[in-house]
Amino acid sequence: MMDETSDEPPTSAVFLDNCHFSQVIFNNVEKFYVPGGDVTCHYTLTQNIIPRGKDWVGIFRVGWKTTREYYTFMWAPVPSDTHGDSSVQQQIQFKAYYLPKDDEYYQFCYVDQDGVVRGASVPFQFRAETEDDILVVTTQGEVEELELQNKTLCQENEELKASCARLQKQNLGLQEELQKTQELQNSLESLRSKTETLELELNSLRKENKHLKELDDCREAELSQLKEQVQNVTSEKEHLEARLKTTMDQLQSLVLNYEKEVEKLSQMVHDKTEQLERLKEENQQLCVAGTHQQQNQDLMQELEEQKRLFQILQAKKNETDEENQKLKEENDELLRHLTQAEEVSSFPGVSQAPIPVPEAGGLLFGNPYCAAGANLRAGAGDEASLRKCPICNDVFPEEIETTQYEAHVQNHLLECPLCQESFENSDKQVFDDHILCHRLEEA
Repeated sequence: MMDETSDEPPTSAVFLDNCHFSQVIFNNVEKFYVPGGDVTCHYTLTQNIIPRGKDWVGIFRVGWKTTREYYTFMWAPVPSDTHGDSSVQQQIQFKAYYLPKDDEYYQFCYVDQDGVVRGASVPFQFRAETEDDILVVTTQGEVEELELQNKTLCQENEELKASCARLQKQNLGLQEELQKTQELQNSLESLRSKTETLELELNSLRKENKHLKELDDCREAELSQLKEQVQNVTSEKEHLEARLKTTMDQLQSLVLNYEKEVEKLSQMVHDKTEQLERLKEENQQLCVAGTHQQQNQDLMQELEEQKRLFQILQAKKNETDEENQKLKEENDELLRHLTQAEEVSSFPGVSQAPIPVPEAGGLLFGNPYCAAGANLRAGAGDEASLRKCPICNDVFPEEIETTQYEAHVQNHLLECPLCQESFENSDKQVFDDHILCHRLEEA
């Protein structure tokens, strides 16, 4: 039961270690109160307690264990002067309607707004006063009863002290746990700080990773573009190689035709030389005889005609040489394009087109100028009787030794150190192309 005009008071399930029953002292507590009347509770607030708005005074049955076991209660009034150093006298009146109706023992308890008991009174009863009670006051029985009550209170006090010791021990354990909890809280704060730092680093790494992915995409695009360029260069190289092969085939065909024509011209020169020799002999015979002057003039005219024919053949030979030089220049241009294509295809990651391996002792496309030197040597042999250099057209007397004549002709030639092929000094570019073909074979 409780005051019908009040809310539930603050209570505690167990005694706390800071319970001090001496902070509030109850005064003038009767041994028993007559039922049906109001009860006034007098108490003193010592200087060790600071009263608060939710403090209350309850009536408890003797033997209570927690502050929840009150029978009824009243809110404790807060004195006007709460900062003084002296004790304050207070009182509360309990209405008869809310008081117990049995004859059990009860006591007043002062409980603060935290549910902690700050003071307790001696036990009392609610029953009517009798003559026996008045007479007993002066008897030995009252003394014994008081001693019994005192003994009971002492026992309860010991139990309270033991409970207080247990609560103090429990409080120490709770303080240790609180300290551990605080340490865990500090560790948690430290971990949170580290986590925030790691999250910042993670965000930075994510940004860096995103930047690297963008760079990788750019490099992929550049690589794709480079591959496309390499494919274009490779295609152009293959086209140039096909064009070069076609041109080389045409050049070889032209060289063969040129060789045949040179051979034909050489044969014609040889025939004309023999004819000229015969005419010389006939001319000598005519001069010795001193006759047939008109016939000698005809022979001289025929000789002039042969010389003119020789000049025409020589001019045709020069035209053929010019055409051959043009073909050589075109071949040089194709070789330069092929070299540039091979340099582009040598980039890392680009597969180079395989170069066919020539047969032993031969060039890749053959030597387009090999016949020139041979014809020069052939021409030198055919005109040995004239002792005329086929390159510089110098004429040597017939009595000069053959070795001297050949040494003179050899000075006009460049000989390949690999295949002993000979070329004119004026055809230095042809000689260099010939050496380049050998190098390409070795590569």
